[in-house]
Amino acid sequence: MLQAVNTPSPPPTSRFLVSTDWLAERLQDPHVVAVDGSYFLPTQKRDGYAEYRDGHIPGAVFFDIEAVSDHSTELPHMLPGPKQFGEVVGGLGIGDGDTVVVYDSTGLFSAPRVWWTFRVFGAQSVYILDGGLPKWKAEGRPLEKGEAKPVPKTFTAEMNVGAVAMLDDVRMALTDDSVQIVDARSAERFAGKAPEPRPGLHSGHMPGAFNVPYDRLLENGRLASRDKITKAFVSAGVDLDKPIITSCGSGVTAAILTFALESLGKEPKGLYDGSWAEWGARPDLPFERDK
Repeated sequence: MLQAVNTPSPPPTSRFLVSTDWLAERLQDPHVVAVDGSYFLPTQKRDGYAEYRDGHIPGAVFFDIEAVSDHSTELPHMLPGPKQFGEVVGGLGIGDGDTVVVYDSTGLFSAPRVWWTFRVFGAQSVYILDGGLPKWKAEGRPLEKGEAKPVPKTFTAEMNVGAVAMLDDVRMALTDDSVQIVDARSAERFAGKAPEPRPGLHSGHMPGAFNVPYDRLLENGRLASRDKITKAFVSAGVDLDKPIITSCGSGVTAAILTFALESLGKEPKGLYDGSWAEWGARPDLPFERDK
């Protein structure tokens, strides 16, 4: 009779992914902090914070993308300044040198945005939970309700401005063709055939931009294989050896593209924080729709 052999799990697609087993073994480690970064589009009519309070990974703190943002602009969830970020994150019990593990309640949607934000502000050890909360729940792992009560720490935030693409960077990239703009929105929104979820925006895309819908980089709420990621970019006409700025509707799913590119060893030139929420609202900027 043949004996069952336990085959080891394949290594994760990205060096920035950690397994549910890895996190479960370290929940009591004071220097490992789980962060629920769940966020939903306005059209989804879901409340990430309410869902966090209803059940989260034990000890996890909630990072609110909307609250921890620049409130001096009408653009949605733009990056905060270093002072605001450092104060909020320190208040969440995350200090210099701590390991941060971000997850969301979809699997892989808003967690990359939070991962990217932490890295922009100098966090050296920040990861994403492979499979997110859905995988954690499916494995029957513990949850807790209410809010965590972390002990405040000191987080020294220093902003890497080079990781953030501004409007002028995008405009220049489209003009001289030295950098590719890759848009993570759906094919229908990119083509201008579906309305934008935010009012007052043009439908369509930046002339010369490429379209890699973020869901083409996922499989069952997890990051797809490197082969699938490579094919998604190449089939869209993207040259993976040429600089890339990622973009989307409001800077959230662009981070999925950034995360996927990092898994291929291709660090993007930047993420366009304003994304289509900024570009599509400006009457002075060009846009086009597919016929």
